[in-house]
Amino acid sequence: HFSKKQATMSSPQGQLSSDEQLKKAMDEATVIVKQQGFAMKRALDQNNLREGLKHASNMLCELRSSVLTPKMYYELYMTTIDELRHLEHFFYQEWKNGSKVVDFYEMVQHAGNIVPRLYLLITVGSVYIKSKEAAAKEILRDLVEMCRGVQHPIRGLFLRNYLLQLGRDKLPDVGSEYGDAVEASVDFLMQNFGEMNKLWVRMQHQGPVRDREKREKERNDLRILVGMNLTRLSQLEGVDVEMYSTTVLPQLLEQVLNCKDKIAQQYLLESIIAVFPDEFHLRTLEQMLESLTHLQSGVDVRAILVSLMDRLAAFAKDNASAIPQDISIFDLFHAYVTKLTQAENSSMSIAELLGLQVALVRFALNFAPDRLDYVDSILSVCADSLKANIKDKVTERNAVQAIVDLLSVPMQAYSNVLTVLELSNYASLLSYLEYEPRKRVALNTVRGVLKTKTDISDFNHVDRLLTF
Repeated sequence: HFSKKQATMSSPQGQLSSDEQLKKAMDEATVIVKQQGFAMKRALDQNNLREGLKHASNMLCELRSSVLTPKMYYELYMTTIDELRHLEHFFYQEWKNGSKVVDFYEMVQHAGNIVPRLYLLITVGSVYIKSKEAAAKEILRDLVEMCRGVQHPIRGLFLRNYLLQLGRDKLPDVGSEYGDAVEASVDFLMQNFGEMNKLWVRMQHQGPVRDREKREKERNDLRILVGMNLTRLSQLEGVDVEMYSTTVLPQLLEQVLNCKDKIAQQYLLESIIAVFPDEFHLRTLEQMLESLTHLQSGVDVRAILVSLMDRLAAFAKDNASAIPQDISIFDLFHAYVTKLTQAENSSMSIAELLGLQVALVRFALNFAPDRLDYVDSILSVCADSLKANIKDKVTERNAVQAIVDLLSVPMQAYSNVLTVLELSNYASLLSYLEYEPRKRVALNTVRGVLKTKTDISDFNHVDRLLTF
């Protein structure tokens, strides 16, 4: 009977698929976490800390798994963290009853495996900071350093996320009960961010090449874990424009550029733009734009640029008086986009470069609609670029669409369509289009005149209109 059963299990019909094996591993891990969590609570209720820590350590050992998918690991992590709250509450109550938290902090360091040991240390560390038996900045530095002991990407990311979650409301800051050494909090968050980013990037290079797309999807699912550090950095009251421009942003950009990973660079730059205040971006615009010239091939620079332009245009519209006199926002954007457009070694296609100019035109019209010279200077750069790179007409579909957009967007922005006739570079850009797209632009012009019921009473306007 035994050999028959063994034969069935080893046959293809009896084997579990990889998905079934994963589900089985997940189910088994979840059962152990809940069983050990229950045993831990029972021991703590009986005031048996050593027994409670033994069960807590057994429970946390399940987070040593390297077979679960990131999504499964996240679910297991959340279940485990939920159980750990009871242990944190126990330590808190013991402290309230007169115990020294430093004794618990030293006790948990004897846990056998590094993953359970660090989770336990962070759990006690949270109460240790609350107790004020030692300076918050010293405990945080101790914990963030010890987390270097876990270098497995998934395990390390979630461990550091736990550290951030338990430490986020205990960071020294202006007006904080844990001290005002905001520099220590910046160092803590920056170190945690840097290590998490390295672990996140390392995920890309694990496993066979054929699973690359799957890994990229998994990385995108986990990116918020890294981004949480940036969010917490932006919430520090003690980080002013001066500290942001001289310390925070330079360190962040160094991390972003040095990782040489297009997924990380795309997400992190968009996150920096999203979480920090507009006033900070105004003061560091040149720094940010300069960093965009050093990104990996494949990063969607236009998307990053548009998000920055949109934020600053909206801010300028509502707070015109807040724009410093020594900062010319348009000139900085224009210089950057022109530099990219004219670069001989650019990896961007003509269509991509023209797409950046379209974004700049939209920004100029939104930021300073009365400055026709802004739009004309953009069209001039585009015409010069096409003259240097295109022998006759532009035929590539995306590049054609970009030119049509460059010519149509200004027309849609002005109530008097004939305003575009004042743009000296309009006709020269139009000349690079073949008949069909030129006809499209001409029809848009005529429709605009009819829609706005524009009177054309000037002979020169009629002549220029028909020349187009």
